[in-house]
Amino acid sequence: QPHVAESGGGSVQNGESLTLSCEVTGSTATSVCMGWFRQAPGKEREAVAAIYTFTGSTFYADSVEGRFTISQDKAKNITYLQMDGLKPEDTAMYYCARSSPGSCNYWATTNRYRWWGQGTQVTVSS
Repeated sequence: QPHVAESGGGSVQNGESLTLSCEVTGSTATSVCMGWFRQAPGKEREAVAAIYTFTGSTFYADSVEGRFTISQDKAKNITYLQMDGLKPEDTAMYYCARSSPGSCNYWATTNRYRWWGQGTQVTVSS
């Protein structure tokens, strides 16, 4: 049973950067979709980015394209989310999720993912 755990959240100023990490333990699958989602108070959970672990193909929401970068360390089974140029509207709880083995089709839908972390808070002040 895979276990997903995020880390790296914090409080930053407008324009600064943060890097989130997502470590998966208890699984050796090499062809899964790893996604990052976020949820602000009173809003629905929205997709931020995803990476297909087999090929390294990446996917981004329009709102973060060009500012956020998703990457992976296959050896350590860690997925990263480098967030540059943070804005107050990026403030949210950020969640990492892992799919069952397969592609990143429908990567932006929560139903694509089977295992979720507990989340890490990102707060951006203006």
